[in-house]
Amino acid sequence: MADIAKMIEEIKSMTVLELNDLVKAIEEEFGVSAAAPVAVVAGPAADAAPVEEKTEFKVTLKEVGPKKIDVIKAVREFTGLGLVEAKNLVEGLGVIKESATKEEADKMAEKFKEIGAAVAID
Repeated sequence: MADIAKMIEEIKSMTVLELNDLVKAIEEEFGVSAAAPVAVVAGPAADAAPVEEKTEFKVTLKEVGPKKIDVIKAVREFTGLGLVEAKNLVEGLGVIKESATKEEADKMAEKFKEIGAAVAID
């Protein structure tokens, strides 16, 4: 068997062009390829519909916080619900508005944040 350390030292002293020739000769002699396998990742289909920007958002009460009465008032302000309905929505942590615009949803989130409540915008 050949001295591997001696072969490695010989390879280290070769130029890039000589190494390239060596690789080609090894590929031809043994029927192998030195190229690393490359995974082909499919891109988006050419006929795929463009992604539409979301225009309607659902605002849901997630946490009431310490100012429950202020939260009920805010719910009434944004929904037009009566006192009992707004109170039930707050106690049940329900959906404040189903199809709000981005601006409405942001305005609601800011208002509830000011009074210590938390909402989720989906």
